[in-house]
Amino acid sequence: MSFTVAELASLVQGTVVGDSQKAIRDVSALDCVTPEKVTFIENDRRLKLLNGKDPGALILPQIAVEAAQRTLKCPLIAVADPQAAFITLMLHFRPLDQRVSTGISPRALIHPSAKIGQDANIHSSAVIDEGVTIGDRCDIHAGVVIRKGCQLGHDVTLHPNTVLYPNVSVGSRVIIHANAVIGADGFGYRFVRGQYVRIPHTGTVLIEDDVEIGACATIDRAMVGETLIGQGTKIDNLVMIAHNCRIGKHNALASQVGFAGSVSTGDYVRCAGQVGVADHIHLGEKSTLGGKAGVLGDIAAGTTQYGIPARPDKEQLRIVLATQRLPELIKKVGELEQQLAALAHKKDAA
Repeated sequence: MSFTVAELASLVQGTVVGDSQKAIRDVSALDCVTPEKVTFIENDRRLKLLNGKDPGALILPQIAVEAAQRTLKCPLIAVADPQAAFITLMLHFRPLDQRVSTGISPRALIHPSAKIGQDANIHSSAVIDEGVTIGDRCDIHAGVVIRKGCQLGHDVTLHPNTVLYPNVSVGSRVIIHANAVIGADGFGYRFVRGQYVRIPHTGTVLIEDDVEIGACATIDRAMVGETLIGQGTKIDNLVMIAHNCRIGKHNALASQVGFAGSVSTGDYVRCAGQVGVADHIHLGEKSTLGGKAGVLGDIAAGTTQYGIPARPDKEQLRIVLATQRLPELIKKVGELEQQLAALAHKKDAA
């Protein structure tokens, strides 16, 4: 299946510059584009990534058209939001599978007291315990285990082998990817007479609407109250959120982030990969933590910090630059020591 550049431009309310009748057969990432595929850039700085490449067409902002014409011969599609336009065309060439109603598999194990909403799909080998409530249009995939007393809103998707421990609450339009574990006991122990004694965890996990949780992520239940994941928060694969944490709305946590117990965050907090946050720390609203940041104290709202321990970005940059100069400084100190020793020797000889 192919479409002309003009047809594609009409789908995204774009303006064509160049050959509007050229046939395009697919979309492509920028680094592997070919003459039959369309790709995109968000600004003219990324034009250099197309050196030596011949895209079929390029989606770009209007401000970058003039620069693109100097370096490329392909037709251009100028739009207000190149990434959004590219996604629209990507889904035009590669439409996502539409949800199909398959109903409840006879091979699913469902307790008679469970309440299942309308048009729910429950796949083979799913296990649903007593007292569970599942909303309308939920998709419960193979191997999912939903234990006693869990509550799910509408349009929830639990991918294969997700586990919800007892009494977990999940809002509507939540997606939880494969092998995630929600509601396991927190890592809490008392040291009594030479051994660790488990602290009972009688709290729960509350996941609000429109949250997405990645594959193999783990979110522990609170000891008494609730571990909270705020509305719209997106959690990547392999993230660990410990007991009693309270995560704000619309946070974004990249892979291998780890929050110790009782961490709290404001809204719109962003953590890059492998950020580690010590217990009882608060991350202020709209704060950002760079990759591998080690957080040992509260982070002020609106700040960007990185490093171990995490410091404000400008301060950390000065430290990094100073560290890069250490070999030179050590050499200079050695030379000064030699000069001082020579002067001392001359003085003693006199």
